[in-house]
Amino acid sequence: MQQTDTYSRIISGAMTWGSWGKKLSKNEMINVMHHCIDAGLTTFDHADIYGSYSTEADFGNAFAESGIKRSAIQLISKCGIQMTRGRDNQLNHYQYDKDYIIWSAEQSLKKLHTEYLDLLLLHRPSPLMEPYEISEAVNALLESGKIKSFGVSNFTPSQIAMLEKAIPVSGNQVEFSLTHDAPMYDGTFDDCIANKRLAMAWSPLGSLFREDTEQTKRIRKAMKPLMEKYDADESQLLLAWILKHPAKVFPVIGTTNKERITLAAKAIGLDLELQDWFALLVASQGHDVP
Repeated sequence: MQQTDTYSRIISGAMTWGSWGKKLSKNEMINVMHHCIDAGLTTFDHADIYGSYSTEADFGNAFAESGIKRSAIQLISKCGIQMTRGRDNQLNHYQYDKDYIIWSAEQSLKKLHTEYLDLLLLHRPSPLMEPYEISEAVNALLESGKIKSFGVSNFTPSQIAMLEKAIPVSGNQVEFSLTHDAPMYDGTFDDCIANKRLAMAWSPLGSLFREDTEQTKRIRKAMKPLMEKYDADESQLLLAWILKHPAKVFPVIGTTNKERITLAAKAIGLDLELQDWFALLVASQGHDVP
């Protein structure tokens, strides 16, 4: 299955680099890329839809002038979501026929100024997925060297099992954080461990910095002594909590702030003690473990 040492332990997510967020200029993108790499974040996570189909090209144009060797980084992208923004579609939907998957991957290569993707993911499951049709596309991309590996995003274990009747699935990127812990209980991470599948977490900081709820208040209270104990801030504790899971989850962080990137990289060195890990879980769930 997927060689997890292929990717940096913390992955840099590019969703907000372009028009959907920070609207970074070419030089700003180059600057952030170099900072990520210097901090040890060599893997960059994309999707064709980011920036309404524009962010891959913005990143690729910056990468082409960055002086960064392709072999020094890893590029992940996703396909399958057809949006009305950026394309002439009547409504948002999913598309996974052979020709579309191949075309979409080739578009990502062109926009990112690269000859291959380290990992291509199907972005979200479609009720109309046909595993053997998907396998034809993926095998063609693998055999041509246009992608090195194939995985999925936001898929359930049963959906992956269906796909694997036709094609091996090397990884699954799902929403996971202290405030969204469903993958620990719905079989997602059990599947990753049992099948040596790469587990990735989008939105790894959860709702702690976005919402002021009873849950986030409990978490902040539980974090206070741990921040002093581990000499860490809240975001680092959230990442360390994820990193301790035996599925060896790779957090995908969305920040373009250099200080936050540096702090995230340092979270790799934090090893939460067992009872501290459970103290945060209890604070999030609002009750003792059964």
